[in-house]
Amino acid sequence: MQSSTPPEAQKSRETRLLVFLLVFLFPMLAVAIVGGYGFIVWILQMLLGPPGPPA
Repeated sequence: MQSSTPPEAQKSRETRLLVFLLVFLFPMLAVAIVGGYGFIVWILQMLLGPPGPPA
């Protein structure tokens, strides 16, 4: 299927999308995933105690 936008406009749009993904979306997702994992570990340690041999 042929797109109605000219190739130059399509390439510009794809370049902006790539920059958005690389500069904003992927770093924010990485911070959210690592922060979420840390939050889950923190909550579990409050409920179950710190890791290690039993006292």
